[in-house]
Amino acid sequence: MVRKGVVKKVLFYSVIGVVAVMSIALALVYTYQDKIIALFVTEANKHIKTKVEVEQISLSLFDKFPHVAVSLDQVNVHEGLPESEESLARADKLYFTFSLLDVLRGKYSVKQFYMEKGEVYVKVLPDGSVNYQVINSDTTSSEEEDFSFDLEKISLSEVAVHYIDQQLQQTYAVDAHELEAALAISPETIDIEASGNTTIHTIKVGTGEYFKGKKVDIATALQINRAEEAVLLQPSVVLIEGAAYEVGGTVSYAGTTTLDLNLEGKNTNIQSLLSLLPQDITQEFRQYRSEGDIYFNGTVKGSMSAKETPLISFSFGARDASFYHPDVKQRVEKINLTGSFTNGEKQNASTSALELKSLSGVLNGRPFKGNLAYRNFDNPNIALDVQGMLDVGYVLGLAKIEQVRSGSGLADVRIAFAGNLNEFKARPGNSTLNTTGDITLHNVSLNMQDLPMPVTNLSGNLMFKRNDVAVSDFKGKLGESDFVVNGMFKNMMAWLLLERQRLLVEADFKSNYLNFNQLLSEELNTAEADRTGSSDSYKFAISPNIAFDLSASIDRLRFRRFRGKNVQGEVKLRNQVLSTPNISFRAVGGDFAVRGTLDARTRDHIKVSTATKLNNMSVDSLFYVFENFHQDFIEERHLRGQLTASIVSDVFFDSQLNPKTNLLQAEIDATVRNGQLINFAPMQKMSAFVKRSELANMRFAELHNSFWIQQRTIYIPEMDIRSNVSAAPVVSISGTHTFDQLMDYKIKLPLFGSRRPDKDAVFGVVAEDPDAGNSSLFLTLKGNEDDFKIAYDDERVRQKVKADLKDEGQELKDLLRGKKPKSKEEKKVELQEGEYFDFN
Repeated sequence: MVRKGVVKKVLFYSVIGVVAVMSIALALVYTYQDKIIALFVTEANKHIKTKVEVEQISLSLFDKFPHVAVSLDQVNVHEGLPESEESLARADKLYFTFSLLDVLRGKYSVKQFYMEKGEVYVKVLPDGSVNYQVINSDTTSSEEEDFSFDLEKISLSEVAVHYIDQQLQQTYAVDAHELEAALAISPETIDIEASGNTTIHTIKVGTGEYFKGKKVDIATALQINRAEEAVLLQPSVVLIEGAAYEVGGTVSYAGTTTLDLNLEGKNTNIQSLLSLLPQDITQEFRQYRSEGDIYFNGTVKGSMSAKETPLISFSFGARDASFYHPDVKQRVEKINLTGSFTNGEKQNASTSALELKSLSGVLNGRPFKGNLAYRNFDNPNIALDVQGMLDVGYVLGLAKIEQVRSGSGLADVRIAFAGNLNEFKARPGNSTLNTTGDITLHNVSLNMQDLPMPVTNLSGNLMFKRNDVAVSDFKGKLGESDFVVNGMFKNMMAWLLLERQRLLVEADFKSNYLNFNQLLSEELNTAEADRTGSSDSYKFAISPNIAFDLSASIDRLRFRRFRGKNVQGEVKLRNQVLSTPNISFRAVGGDFAVRGTLDARTRDHIKVSTATKLNNMSVDSLFYVFENFHQDFIEERHLRGQLTASIVSDVFFDSQLNPKTNLLQAEIDATVRNGQLINFAPMQKMSAFVKRSELANMRFAELHNSFWIQQRTIYIPEMDIRSNVSAAPVVSISGTHTFDQLMDYKIKLPLFGSRRPDKDAVFGVVAEDPDAGNSSLFLTLKGNEDDFKIAYDDERVRQKVKADLKDEGQELKDLLRGKKPKSKEEKKVELQEGEYFDFN
């Protein structure tokens, strides 16, 4: 019990003592705060020679307890350049601390400095002047002074530091999250020990960008020798995202800055190595990660100024390491390599070189090897060789190529190429890139970003020779369509690697089946974001960068209702103009022969000019295949017969293969043999003169005529038809028929005495031939397919009567002159069942 009482008393008096001390300290701080602040301002004015704006100055015991702190709120320090209003530093809070004992002694020595939530802007201008010379050169404090600055510690918290050297073209942007530096200052030297964590937003040196977005932890010790103007950097450790670098050496700043530094990597990885190189070289690989033994060391030696850069030499390598992308499961394993980087004898981009030697690894259980040399970063020369059986799907998954979603299959790669990239870009066709080797594909499939329809079953050999590629039995499928290509792909490397380069293909092309419904489908050949058409929409475009000379052989092809077989011929493409001197194929029960051009230079104005010969086509099948030519007046069910024709035409389409019928022009010379016209509505209107049963199935042996099409109108010259219709064995027809199904036909029917119209017939007067005893009925058919009328043709009757009177007048004159009239030969026409029309 006694002991417990003693403990309680000790605790009680201790608390009383602490409270008393705190009370005394508070009283002293409160009593002397105006004096201390005044002394601080006086001493600060001695040290700082630029304008400083402060919202409030106060004295605090608790902000940096147990030290007393002079606290400055919302501080703006102007830069040390004449007449400049820009800031050297801004901060929410600045603290200068000293001990409580100083308050009792009346002598104040600032030992520590704190900066919180601020920014520092350091500049070196093109003429070499700087903005940070804001401290008076003579700041020596005498012992009699009541307030002095003897800093032993500097602490930064959430401070952004910006350094711009316009002479050296260098920029640094660093966030100091928590950074502390301990100082030991003597007349000859300043010793600094610093540690903390930062984020480097960027370090730009010239056009190169380094350490972008890297988290860096620092633990360093250095000595500044004032007399020799040199910094001795003790072996210090810099952690960059888990990778440790040991840095040591000297930096001399007497005159031109001279560096002599050694760097060695510890626990390094692919990210730490890539961070040492310019971002424009490594940005495509910055998401990749590595595991295993990756080593690195290097030196930086020489002068650094606006005109000089030190010599930089690094060597690095990997032993049994792995390489992968964090978003995919694929990885390259068992990587071994040795590499080096140097900026060369001139210490600039033109003499810089990066080399990877003896690279080997395993990709999905399959080994590969290769080498890479990249020299002269201003005018790059590259040499690369790769050898191995590569799993295409695995490589694509690892490489994360945006244009290719996925793939499968194997590629046996044995390829090397070397050359100057700028010369290759300037003169790609002059064999500036030396490519050798070959690639053999084994059942490769690819799913492309801009082509939803997959490319499958790719196989064959691709042999590289300089800028060209020879293909042997290169085969595959695009949707349902298949192909086999043998030939030469000229300028292939330039077309693959550069923009707006032309590829010329000279090859034999074979296919068992081409489905143009798929190949031209807008839905199946357009990326999801670009799809605007329906499933029946088409998209037709020819790249201006592709040309070819093909000898084509296609067993079967399909487009909508069209089916073609045994397609043979030559096809040429130049400047978006497709041409052929001879394409032949079988379709619709007969033979086609086509020559012509397809001009796709204007996207929505595709012109197709052809000369076509059709031999022995089935007319009803032809109408069916071409969907009754988008009308329902006369359809495949109305027609039978075999068509032979010659057609010369200009047809125009938009990019979705919709015809521009107002621009269509064509000349057609056609013959139909063994023809039938079945249940054709306009013929049924003739039942007043011809038996309906005969009109239901009109037969003709041969019909021949020439037609032409212009401005959406078909022009039909007059033609005589010899049919099996007993009452009208010879019919003459002429007229026009528009694409809007407006008809204007003139019809001439011979009428025999046994089949005359009644006196009340709606067709009016019949012109009779008094000598032959036969009559001709002149009719017109006008209207559209749903509403047409057959009427008597007054004009042609008047012309006929006028012509007959003229002939009779001439005969009367001949009789009066004593001339005998010419005897009229009777032409007897006998129609047998099954006899056909004849077009003359």
